[in-house]
Amino acid sequence: MLDQLNETDKLVLAKIAGKGDEMCALTVDWSRVNSGSWNAEGLRQMVPLISDRLSILPGETELIDRGDIPQISAQGKETGHPTGPVIRHTCRPNAQVQIVFTGHYDTVFPPSAGFEDVTDIGDGKLNGPGLADMKGGLIVMTEALRVFEETECAGQIGYRIVISPDEEIGNPVSAEVIHETALGAHVGMTYEPALESGDFAGERKGSGNFSLVIKGISAHAGRAHADGRSAVLAAAKFVVALESLNGVRDGVTFNTGKIEGGGPNNQVPDLSVVRFNVRVPDQPATDWAQENIDKLVSDLNGMDGISSHIHGGFYRPPKPFNAAQQALFSGVQETGRALGLELGWVSTGGVCEGNNVFAAGVPNIDTLGVRGGRIHSTEEFVVTDSFEERASLSALILCRLAEGRMDAHQIKKLMEGDS
Repeated sequence: MLDQLNETDKLVLAKIAGKGDEMCALTVDWSRVNSGSWNAEGLRQMVPLISDRLSILPGETELIDRGDIPQISAQGKETGHPTGPVIRHTCRPNAQVQIVFTGHYDTVFPPSAGFEDVTDIGDGKLNGPGLADMKGGLIVMTEALRVFEETECAGQIGYRIVISPDEEIGNPVSAEVIHETALGAHVGMTYEPALESGDFAGERKGSGNFSLVIKGISAHAGRAHADGRSAVLAAAKFVVALESLNGVRDGVTFNTGKIEGGGPNNQVPDLSVVRFNVRVPDQPATDWAQENIDKLVSDLNGMDGISSHIHGGFYRPPKPFNAAQQALFSGVQETGRALGLELGWVSTGGVCEGNNVFAAGVPNIDTLGVRGGRIHSTEEFVVTDSFEERASLSALILCRLAEGRMDAHQIKKLMEGDS
């Protein structure tokens, strides 16, 4: 029974007991290194810290440089921004059960946010950047693996860990590494923060980010206004049409995040850039959204003197709660009961690397990290007693997968049956 402890379980729990303060202290140290997604220097400062942490595990660590983050500037030009490497650790690639672990070391806070210290806010909570999302999760993951490696069944499991520098901006450089690393794995474990209650995210929507570059014809606003073709006007028409798609199909949302362009008041503007996001519940909705975006762009290019081209796409596919996800979650839920935890799940419009792992054909639980809340704000907090709790949960999941009490092969077979 998964809701009962055997001798292996008791061994790993005993080794984790009392380690919560140590895990929390290390997370606090990491939190004080600003590693905002666009802060390449801070990201690079995190690399030796993470590499040192991974050195407690058997296997090999590699740093993968996939180049700069591609961007579209306000002038409509393709540019790049430096970032940190993707960190990958591989252990026992020929073991009978393969698990892919994912996490990220970037946060949403640039140095200019001024949010770089950790504060005890009482009630067993600490406030600080990345404590929950997700430096605490990286510590929990590696602690669970550390104690699991001391069991007799550890050899039954091989694992690949991918830690990315760009999750908060959609994994533009690491997505390919995540996909190729996840291929062939039986189960995925990702360390985004759990809800404060300890519950998991279940099904997730897919997400797409787009930048539309619109070009018109410049002219003097007074002497030759009729000769101009306003890119800003074209952008406005596009945005109105895009936003009018909201509510047309259930679960699909379009959000215009930014419109750039224009210049002096006495000049017809010849350039504008529209940046927008789309969320979709499933693949048919994704196809529908893409078709409508393509039509709107085609309509725009049919306007006199206007040309446009679009960059980006659906970078995170939807992650439905299919039979494989249900089987995996049920096993994790029963495992939680062995710790006295009643774990549930909620649907969410948020996205994470669990979407990418699912797209590679791997069922996964993607909120195995510490309990916390108010992420992506300067009120972000972590619940300190969740370090030991969540490391214990992951360690027990590993023991059950290694000993076959959770059948990784059967879970994966259910996934393949849905493909």
